[in-house]
Formats: sequence, structure tokens, C-alpha cells
Amino acid sequence: MRPGAVAAVAIAAALVGGLLSVLIADRTGLSDGDSTQTVVVSGDGALPIERRLPANGAKPLPGNGFDAAAIYRSRGAGVVTVYSYFDQRPLSERQAQGSGFVVSTRGEILTSAHVVTTAGSGDDDPEGATRVFAGFADGDRVPATLVGWDLYDDVAVLRVEPDAHSLRPVPLGDSSRVLVGEPVAAMGSPFGNENSLTVGIVSATQRSIDSLTSDYTVADAIQTDAPITHGNSGGPLFDARGRVIGINAQIRSESGQAEGVGFAIPINAAKRSLDQLVKAGRVAYAYVGVSAEDLTPTIARRFDYAVERGAVVACVVPKSPGAKAGLRGGAEKRQLNGFEFRYGGDVVVQIGNRKVEDADDLVRVVSEALFPNQVVDFTVVRGGKRVVLPVRLGERPKQLTPQC
Repeated sequence: MRPGAVAAVAIAAALVGGLLSVLIADRTGLSDGDSTQTVVVSGDGALPIERRLPANGAKPLPGNGFDAAAIYRSRGAGVVTVYSYFDQRPLSERQAQGSGFVVSTRGEILTSAHVVTTAGSGDDDPEGATRVFAGFADGDRVPATLVGWDLYDDVAVLRVEPDAHSLRPVPLGDSSRVLVGEPVAAMGSPFGNENSLTVGIVSATQRSIDSLTSDYTVADAIQTDAPITHGNSGGPLFDARGRVIGINAQIRSESGQAEGVGFAIPINAAKRSLDQLVKAGRVAYAYVGVSAEDLTPTIARRFDYAVERGAVVACVVPKSPGAKAGLRGGAEKRQLNGFEFRYGGDVVVQIGNRKVEDADDLVRVVSEALFPNQVVDFTVVRGGKRVVLPVRLGERPKQLTPQC
């Protein structure tokens, strides 16, 4: 691991180096603001509309109980330690260590982008590791190729040759079905201690957290009290049946140690990144170009909105897809219960056939379900009436201009 000071949010694997498509503010991408771009290793063709990855042959564990020992026995062979080397960096920054897990018999491995890139270390243009190795549970270590990385959701894909080592892919679950309170097991190599297991519960879901590798936020992070610390990043968070529901990514702690709150990137977001990186060589995110705020029942009553829930458009980036579609932002700033609220904008209540109840929902729908160049209906409430506006989504700009 590289030495370095750890702030309130600590990188859980290495001190070096989001799927959000719209900014809730300049930190989230709906409107323009400074950002790190998604890095592409190869491929410049058109992106496919989402395809399902082939099954990797792994099966969930039987039964409905939580057996940490069974998870360890059955999944340990599919969890790896990731060693990254940055030959051109200063001596103190040349090595990083994290975790990962095998997801296919073709040799693909998922890990965190900050384990295998310089993202998160202050670089405006992050670089990939010069050399990467995957260490397996039996102690064998083999070279890995860096397929590509997605800085927005802190996800990276490695590949090892299938004949270099026997591969035991782990099954991927469905993070949209994760429940608060359910037991989980985190596996990885904290502080280089390979093949370690910690257990806990899901403390919260759909958390919006800062990405460690970009200026965007992750809208659907899984919060857990399972201890996660340096070296765990990139490792799997398993449910009771041994299915991966998240990629362990970071801790939020006053001291930077494992007593803080842990967060995992939801596996559904990671699957989307994996799918595009493997099949197209790059990752693209839809872009609307608006900043939005939550509409709550209290705000709705105070300002006479016709609905109680939704995402209120605060401002619209000029010449953006949202502007071209006719979305309107608020014109007046008002105060209520200690919050500043931009009054008068459209209230987004539905995108396509998916309901929108707050600003995070807006981010979630666009980032998880939509792609650049798609045309999707935004249903908004304007002046007490419902209006449907078809929006042709753009691709998130690599270099963002100042916020609207």
C-alpha cells in the first residue's frame, strides 16, 4: 500500500487511484462542473444498448440461513488479491494492493478502479497501472491485463489467461433486491492479509456517496457495518447465499480505520460497467444537463405544488439535451426550514415508465437504465398540469463546463 494521510473518507484498498448521468448538483453530473472523465483502454465503436452477460456457471448456496464458513469455503477460490505497479510514479507511489473476484471462465476479474489506476491521488488525467497481478487463494500469482476502468463508479475489469490458473467464478446477485438488516460477508485482503473474511449486516441502501475516483457521486451505494479497510477495496460483498451484491469500495471514518461506515458499489452498476468494457471497450453514460432538488410534502404544501413528491428542476444547462427538450428550471430562491429551495421549475415525476420521487431517483433512473442517444419521455408537472417531454439523451461530456 502507498503511504499517505487518510481523511474522513478513506480509500479502502490503496491510496491511489461514478454511472451517474445527470447532476443533482455540480457533484453529480446533471449539470456541468469539473469532473474526471471515464478512461477507455481500447475500442471506439458505437456502444451497444445493454446486453446481458452470459452466465458464469456459479450457483447460489442452498438454504436460507447465513453460514459465513460455508461462504468462505465455497467462494474463497474465486476471490483474488490484486497487486498493481506504477513504474513511472515516484518511489512512494509505485505499488498498490487491493482485492478482486473472478466473474467468468474467460478470466475476467472485477475490482475497484482506484486499485489499478492513479485516480484518487489528485491526478487530473489518471493512468492505469504498468503491471497488474492477481493472487489466488492457493498462493499462486499470475499476470493480469487491465481491460479498462470506469472512474464514475470506481470499477475496473482485469483479465487473466484461462490456462494460467484454474478459475472459480462467483455468482453475481441483484443489488436492487438487497434489504436493510440482511447479513453480509466481505472477502478480500485487508492490509495485504490475503483470504480474509468479515461479516456484518446491510446498514442502508441507496446511499449517495462521493466517488473516490471522480467528482461525481454514486447514487445507489450499499452501506454496511462489515469491517472494510485498506486492501479490501475491489473485493466482493456476499449475501447469505454467496452471491455478490456489491464491490467493497471505501470507508467513512474519523480515523480512517475500520471502525467507520463501509460502502460498496452495487453489483448492478458494476455489471453495467463490466458489460460495456468487455463488449465495447468503453463506458458511456447518458446525460440530461439539469440540476435537481427534492420535492417533499412540506415544500409542496408551503409552495402549493400539485404533487408531493418529485425532482424539482433547479436549473438547465444551456444547449443540453434537457434544454433542447424544453425542461424548465426554477427562477426564485426561497428559504424553508433552513434549506434554500429553487422555486418554479418543472417537477419530474416519471421517466419512461419509472417513477421519480426525489432527485436521487432522477439520477438513479438515468444512470442505471438509460443510454446516450435514447429518446425517453420525461413526465413533469408544470403549473399544476402534467406535461410529457421527449428527451434525446446525450453522452456525459468528458470535460464539463461550469454548473448551470
